[in-house]
Amino acid sequence: MDPVPVTEQQRSGSPSPDVHDPDVAAAIDRYWRSNLRLMAVLLAIWFVAGLGCGVLFADWLHDVRLGGFPLGFWFAQQGSIVVFVLVVLAYALGMARLDRRHHRELEEIAARRAGEAGRARQEVGL
Repeated sequence: MDPVPVTEQQRSGSPSPDVHDPDVAAAIDRYWRSNLRLMAVLLAIWFVAGLGCGVLFADWLHDVRLGGFPLGFWFAQQGSIVVFVLVVLAYALGMARLDRRHHRELEEIAARRAGEAGRARQEVGL
């Protein structure tokens, strides 16, 4: 039987963020808005490259040659696939960056909350 995978958060012993905390909820909301914005931009790029350059602007692009073939033909046959691979790569890199920023933000919130809890205990005399 395979062991259950352990996340880095479980390995470090840090608790899960409280999603009911307004700061955590705002951070999660910012994360998803950034994720959706990244997806929308990349899908628009793929749409323009795949449909726009391959079909809608093909006649105009036929005047330009790439490797002996009209650029419109190149976009219709290979260009949209290459752009798709680049879009997937850009999404993976963008999400890795976004995830790092989000985790750092959650850690800052947790540290701030821990500091507040420590100060509250000192005030009570614990």
